[in-house]
Amino acid sequence: MLGLKMFYKMHLRIYFILIVAICFVSCDDDSKLENDIAKIEADFVVERFDIASSKATSKDLPRLKEAYPFLFSKHTPDSIWVNKLNDSLQNEILQEVNKTFENFKDTKEELELMFQHIKYYDKVFSIPRVITLTNTVQYRDKVIITDTIALIALDNYLGEDHKFYVNGNIPSYLAKNFRKEQIVVDMTNGYGQKYIFQTNRKTLLDEMIYFGKLLYFKDVILPLKTEAERIGYTEEQMKWAGANESAIWSYFIEKELLYSTDSKLSNRFIADAPFTKFYLELDNESPGRLGQYIGWQILRAYAETSGKDMMQIMQTEPEELFRKSKFKPKK
Repeated sequence: MLGLKMFYKMHLRIYFILIVAICFVSCDDDSKLENDIAKIEADFVVERFDIASSKATSKDLPRLKEAYPFLFSKHTPDSIWVNKLNDSLQNEILQEVNKTFENFKDTKEELELMFQHIKYYDKVFSIPRVITLTNTVQYRDKVIITDTIALIALDNYLGEDHKFYVNGNIPSYLAKNFRKEQIVVDMTNGYGQKYIFQTNRKTLLDEMIYFGKLLYFKDVILPLKTEAERIGYTEEQMKWAGANESAIWSYFIEKELLYSTDSKLSNRFIADAPFTKFYLELDNESPGRLGQYIGWQILRAYAETSGKDMMQIMQTEPEELFRKSKFKPKK
């Protein structure tokens, strides 16, 4: 009996040593990767159109139009732009933005790190012109990404309790992410959309995989952000999702939802919402977008076993990705 105990103790000790060794190797690999990425040049200038327009008069309009022609519609007469420069609401928005973003240093450093990571995985990536502006809190267009330009509407990042959001009756589940720390998260989301390819987005599973890809892209590009920040949850919401992962997955399977093309499912499980609509008592306890969360876990499972790099994963079709992920939820 004593010999058997010694045998088990020895094997437990060996197992523990192996786990520690694996962790050290993994951490060393991660450290080397980040050191390599830190050497990549990613110089850029943040062009503060918001500041330029706050100081501008009608005489400055031709200069602004020449520098930023893409921000001025040719179909809009100059008189409209002049009136906007003198508009009291617009001036108040610019004043509030300047209070919050008088110093853009921390955000610029986060964006530089993001660009370094993208350049590491996409060797032909070219850093765009980064321009800050305001858009009268049109929060569905907080950032706009093209191949050559990245626009950031700073009046959407003044802090969740800002009067613009409270008085504007913006739902709290949206406003909680209207913080400067989320700028780089939203920017990364915009770039992730450019790298994803899927033939179809018809079923709930298609949508789960699509948004799972976006979240996995953030895992890779934003390693210093927390999981909660990447998905836009609070820490409590993140813990709730993890604790109920198995129950959520069981619900999808039992209700045969994965391959359903019912358009209502996206609103229930994918779209921004104060909670996820299972139509159960637990709904009010749950965070929204739990379909995205589960898609994220599927992507992570696939990434661990596939041997593919991040860019290849972004191009993998949902059905193949799901099948080969062999996803099993946390118990």
